[in-house]
Amino acid sequence: MARRNLSGLRVLVTGASQGIGRALVTEAAKRGCRVLAAARSQPLLDELATEVRAAGGTIATVAADITKPDDRAAMVKAATDSFGGLDVLINNAGIGATGHFMDSEPEVLRQIFETNFFGLTETTRVLLPLLKQGTTPAIVNISSVVGKRALPARSLYSASKFAVMGFSESIRAELAKDGVDVIVVSPGLTQTNFSKNMLEQKAKMQLDHMRGMTSEEVAAATLNAVTRGSLDVTLTFRGKLLVLVNRFAPWVVDFFSKKTVRKLFADEIAERKKKQTEAAGK
Repeated sequence: MARRNLSGLRVLVTGASQGIGRALVTEAAKRGCRVLAAARSQPLLDELATEVRAAGGTIATVAADITKPDDRAAMVKAATDSFGGLDVLINNAGIGATGHFMDSEPEVLRQIFETNFFGLTETTRVLLPLLKQGTTPAIVNISSVVGKRALPARSLYSASKFAVMGFSESIRAELAKDGVDVIVVSPGLTQTNFSKNMLEQKAKMQLDHMRGMTSEEVAAATLNAVTRGSLDVTLTFRGKLLVLVNRFAPWVVDFFSKKTVRKLFADEIAERKKKQTEAAGK
């Protein structure tokens, strides 16, 4: 675990065109980092680059989809060509979906894992040779509070983030010999367009993202964690409370989760009981 002076460090941010990723790029540039912004949309990257340069920051961009091998190779080339290497990789790109597991299609789960887990792990794989040669190197995986405690109607997204947590804990030990820190940041509700860009939104239990942290606050907390060398950071008071209660009394979270689902599906439950009663009386 190393403390860092961010000024001058070479930082790659995936999913950089919107939301938390965009805020991470802007904040890192303000703190003196040389930033490589990666995202699928070149026009949005161009807008971001113009904004960062106007504020005096140093930025390069690369249009890349982390699920594609050729695009991951393009990120390696861009980091090498633009800055001669890499010091910090921030795996931020991700997608989500809401709804009950049995109401979803297998393809949706696979698509979520392709980005949130396989895209993240394979991006890490191809960039590790550069990171091992970097200055106080670190991998930062942006996870989620539901990667520590799952909630109803978030099973697909939550499963992918639990996988990220397990991967991070394992390689943290593996990479200790190389001096590479592995940091996990788990935001709670965040004020972004993430919910609007989900693959599916079928959940009856809605969460008000506009009551959460701003992208800028998440970005600042993430970079503070990199500076301090904090390895596992959970954000928002409610997020921390959820994780704390789940650690010592998981049955409490189970109780209220089940109660909420039963309330939301009260009509369906009543109808099923009615049919069971009618069937029993025949």
